[in-house]
Amino acid sequence: MSVGRSAADAAGYRWIVLGIATFAQAASGFFVQGIGAIGIFLQRDLGLSTAQLGLLLSAAQFVPLVGLLVAGVLLDRYNERWVVGVGACVVAAGLTLGSTAPGYASLLVVLLVVGAGYSSAQPGGSKSVASWFDASRRGFAMGIRQAGLPLGGALAAAVLPLLAQTYGWRATLLAGGLVALLGAVVFMTFYRTPPANAPGPASEPTRTSPTPAADHGAARGASSRRARRDAGVADSVRSQVGGRLRMLREPAMRKIMLSGTSLISVQSGVLVLTVLHLHDATKLSAGSAALVLLAAQGAGVAGRICLAAWSDRGRSGRYAIVMTCMVAVIAGMAALMTPAGQTPAAAIPLFIWLGFFGYGWYGPWVAYVAESAPPDKTGFALGLAMAVNQIAVILAPPALGLLKDLTHSFTPAWGLLSVMTAMALTVTARGRRHGSA
Repeated sequence: MSVGRSAADAAGYRWIVLGIATFAQAASGFFVQGIGAIGIFLQRDLGLSTAQLGLLLSAAQFVPLVGLLVAGVLLDRYNERWVVGVGACVVAAGLTLGSTAPGYASLLVVLLVVGAGYSSAQPGGSKSVASWFDASRRGFAMGIRQAGLPLGGALAAAVLPLLAQTYGWRATLLAGGLVALLGAVVFMTFYRTPPANAPGPASEPTRTSPTPAADHGAARGASSRRARRDAGVADSVRSQVGGRLRMLREPAMRKIMLSGTSLISVQSGVLVLTVLHLHDATKLSAGSAALVLLAAQGAGVAGRICLAAWSDRGRSGRYAIVMTCMVAVIAGMAALMTPAGQTPAAAIPLFIWLGFFGYGWYGPWVAYVAESAPPDKTGFALGLAMAVNQIAVILAPPALGLLKDLTHSFTPAWGLLSVMTAMALTVTARGRRHGSA
């Protein structure tokens, strides 16, 4: 009876874990996802170009290029509660400090610190959800958890422009720090390890005291054992590193990296350029443009949940859903490049479309990564895939901003993203037909 009750309690508690993991993700990414919403205010108050604005987003994502790998290794060794919670506390401390930043250069440095803390939020929350849900519901659960990022962005788009307009851009950093701290407290307070994976009490080995006559021989034996142990540890580390890096050559991982880098670039473009495009090209006010970004982020929340749930039931597999998203964003950006994309009537629904698919792909994609990884390397696989994505996250915002500054048009930026996504779709679709992906 108690076993059945325990299983029922665990089945119920997994939804609490899902809720706090989603909240922690939204809280950690709240300010970074809101940079685009306050871009007009940052450009006005700090005299920034579009490329410099994009560089702010890149600064927050630079440290995770390595930090995601480190977080992945830590997650394979330590409890998610502390890895995620401490990371969120670093985000909170960095943003609170950033509220006193005197200008652009110091703001860049602050966002580097924020990125260091944010490194644990993505793979940590994903692993916590993957460990609590079996394959039949993992996609749906992962979609809800990954909806935390656009959810945080949607809340930021609703709140941060008002704060920036009323109190200045520094107040937005303080608000972001308080939200991140709340996320850390909630996650560390309520997260529990799944019962089946809970570590048992460590048993102490039986110790016997050596006799005085054996002391000298024992010392020599201990020295020899220590040397062999150190050599064995070095060989083990090399073997583990080699085994983990060999994952890069796996067909599934290549497919993951190609689709991930192209679609995360689209996501960065939507985040950074939406408000600017609507304000400059369609002449919407800053407030109205921020509301459209709010709607696009809200569509992203729905997309991550709905598309991930679809991937649980679709017969063609999770990656087919990712490919569908690639087709959808290519179509949306192609329409945005036409003259209709310069009018509010067409641009607004197109950005909502891009929010749904340009963010929605992440739920089934992360579930696919978790299921493609060896059981004992799930944390590292998630960290590796997300670290590769970070290259695009770092490069895309300033590159797209610079392209806009040089051409004085948003069309080349949307065109570049369309070409990148089409190339990734073509390569992975070909590999899928040939059975090599």
